[in-house]
Amino acid sequence: MCRFSMNELSENAHIHFIGIGGISMSGLAHIALQRGYTVSGSDRTMTPVCVRLKDEGATVYEGHNASNVAGAELVVHTAAVHEDNSEMIETKRLGIRLIDRAEFLGALMKEYKQAVGIAGTHGKTTTTSMLAHALIYADTDPTISVGGELDLIGGNIRCGSSELFVTEACEYTNSFLKFFPTIALITNIEEDHLDFFTGIEMIRDSFRTYAELTKGIGSVVAYGEDDNIKKALDGEELEIITYGLGSDNDYYASNIRYNAGYPSFDVYFRGDKLCSVALNVPGDHNILNALAAIAVCALLGIDAATAAKGIETFTGTQRRFEKKGMLNGAAVIDDYAHHPTEIRATLKAANAFKHNKIRCIFQSHTYSRTRTLWDEFVHSFDGVDELIITHIYPAREEYDGVTDPDRLASDIASTGIDTKYIDKFEDIRDYIKSVAEKDDIIITMGAGDVTEISDMLLI
Repeated sequence: MCRFSMNELSENAHIHFIGIGGISMSGLAHIALQRGYTVSGSDRTMTPVCVRLKDEGATVYEGHNASNVAGAELVVHTAAVHEDNSEMIETKRLGIRLIDRAEFLGALMKEYKQAVGIAGTHGKTTTTSMLAHALIYADTDPTISVGGELDLIGGNIRCGSSELFVTEACEYTNSFLKFFPTIALITNIEEDHLDFFTGIEMIRDSFRTYAELTKGIGSVVAYGEDDNIKKALDGEELEIITYGLGSDNDYYASNIRYNAGYPSFDVYFRGDKLCSVALNVPGDHNILNALAAIAVCALLGIDAATAAKGIETFTGTQRRFEKKGMLNGAAVIDDYAHHPTEIRATLKAANAFKHNKIRCIFQSHTYSRTRTLWDEFVHSFDGVDELIITHIYPAREEYDGVTDPDRLASDIASTGIDTKYIDKFEDIRDYIKSVAEKDDIIITMGAGDVTEISDMLLI
């Protein structure tokens, strides 16, 4: 199949986005508006993101209807939209070019001289955000697409005027294989999205193919201490730059120390000290994210000291260990962690802070992930003094008849962790308000609507 190119569109072409309210789709719609295209779109509800796009000049419809695609030259759809969607059906009936979000993003990437794709099972949004801070501090004027809300750019998208584009690159359904990176960053590779991938071998194969997209035109930046990355890249004739904590990596951290839970460290490149960094986000995983951003900056011609100063201005993105407020003298934190590795990293970061008790409210994301990673979830909550499991956020899935959150709570409790199952958010709110004490850390955790609880606690 012929891959879509932006030069196929006429000047001021009308582009319609099905599912325009999504974090990535809204960003692409914003870029299209900035490039002078006529933009329309639809979504189930008129979210604040949709309202912002309307204010920028887009036509946004609440709800899906076949008539919404009238006049469009190109229709872009999110992966969450199914073939029976009325707008999808009408697009095909009218013979309008129809592509998915990943193909449109890839077409945009191809328009830039330097395109950075940030991939990995975990850490994409934070690493992209750190890189954004570094690049903007260095006056490179990049275009940036982030998978979360970043205060520095006032949302999830920044349209620059330079030849530099930075985006997250998600492996789900092999979306990132439609991209055109000149720099491909891989933060880690683990089992996830097992409703699409058959297992770790298929996942490694996908990341290998992703890395190969840079062959002859660019470089791969990879976490050098990840066994799955090593297997994926083994034997590849690519320009590969590694980073990690060990001195056998090209970029590595040394002299790591902590100040009130926040890490500082020295950055070395092949034995030579380049600079020091004092992070304003917690967690050992953020040391690695910062090293990755510095390594990418070096390939873009930005010296490490400048990149480090930019990274030091980063204080986090929304839903990544985000402090929402205080309750009875306890800090209320909201975090996106929804994979066992992410959960462990978040809890390790929380335990680095002085605290009384850590009380965690966790909502698992999708039945398939919960089912396939069950044992890992059961053993992911070390360091929690009290854990509340709530109902599973289904996202794109229907209940499978076997994956029950109350059973997950029971299995976790059997490991010795104080765990209970509470289904309703209102009941969780009332319970936490009754037990929260001074110096507790209360964490709402998950990729679904569990974030609502943190807001409910502060009302």
